[in-house]
Amino acid sequence: MKGHMEREKGKPKKWDILLLLGILAFSGLFWVAVHFLLPEGKTAVVLLDGEKIQTLSLSEDREYRVNSEKGYNIVVVKGGAVSISEADCPDKLCVKHAAVRTAGETIICLPHKLVVEVRRDEQE
Repeated sequence: MKGHMEREKGKPKKWDILLLLGILAFSGLFWVAVHFLLPEGKTAVVLLDGEKIQTLSLSEDREYRVNSEKGYNIVVVKGGAVSISEADCPDKLCVKHAAVRTAGETIICLPHKLVVEVRRDEQE
């Protein structure tokens, strides 16, 4: 009896496999929804302490430097996406964040109170 229990311990059960397949299917559908169903943004709005200071078109590659009393960030638009390439904040999480291009995505630098938000259009 003991030997029988030990053999089955390492084998995946039917429900384990079905659960794993369900999670993978859900993840795949979520990825498709994010990448194909959500609209790509047309602009990146730069907010400093809640106030809009700049609107950047995602169709034009450029850099924009944001200076404030708390520090600086360099916002980069390249290839239809926006990122922060450089900042003097202590944790640099905004620099480590992947570039964003889908409407509603944001990059936030909390120490500098900076938000870069992708929008479908400027009025959104």
